[in-house]
Amino acid sequence: MTRQRLYLLVACVIGLLVAGGLAWKAGAFRTQEQSAGAVGGPFKLVDQTGKPIDERALNGKWSAVFFGFTYCPDICPGTLQALTATSDELGSKAKDLRIVFMSVDPERDTAPKVKDWLDAQGAPAGTLGLTGTPEQVAAAAKAYRVVYEKAGTGPDYLVNHSTAIYLMDPKGRFRRVLSYGMTPEQVADQIRAAMRGD
Repeated sequence: MTRQRLYLLVACVIGLLVAGGLAWKAGAFRTQEQSAGAVGGPFKLVDQTGKPIDERALNGKWSAVFFGFTYCPDICPGTLQALTATSDELGSKAKDLRIVFMSVDPERDTAPKVKDWLDAQGAPAGTLGLTGTPEQVAAAAKAYRVVYEKAGTGPDYLVNHSTAIYLMDPKGRFRRVLSYGMTPEQVADQIRAAMRGD
């Protein structure tokens, strides 16, 4: 093989590697965008005052969205308390964050019940508590890839449900999952990083 052909072969291999790398990077970016866009979306619920509300309520601020039910004995109040403490950790940035609780127990969680629960938990001002009909709640949960199911019978049944917190940006787009059990300091760090675009 002549030296000229060898150089040509090497150049072709390098070109293929570069092109392949760029294609992979573009594909990975599209996959990230698709997975980011796979969480969240349209919903129609009512807030704790009974006012009809939809996904546009998440626009304008960062939103920490979590699902639960007001009769929840531990995880739901613990999540709200952790997010309240996170607001304190954020200091002046707390004004840019909204806490959003979406009920997965439409049978019991009326708007007044959600309001009473948020008040009893000492939720920060501006916290949204959302509920609706069984069909509306199911649609919202599906949009956020949340699973839930009734556990038990009688008036004291529980609801098994996803425990993640979904951080949405001021345009209502999903940015990251905040895992249940993270400390307020860890959650605040994650929110600051998202706000910086990290």
